[in-house]
Amino acid sequence: MSVKEEEFNFAKNDKFNTAMIPGKWARFFRTCKIWQFIRFVIINIKMIIVVSKSH
Repeated sequence: MSVKEEEFNFAKNDKFNTAMIPGKWARFFRTCKIWQFIRFVIINIKMIIVVSKSH
């Protein structure tokens, strides 16, 4: 049975035994400035559409 790097420290501490440790992709998307900028633009476009429909 091989243990993934993300699952190795799972349940090591009693305080955080239910917390999930993010995988490689989740860590990449959380730290990538380009992806964060793209999401920022998408969310702003959605907000502009919602506000423009209400006026």
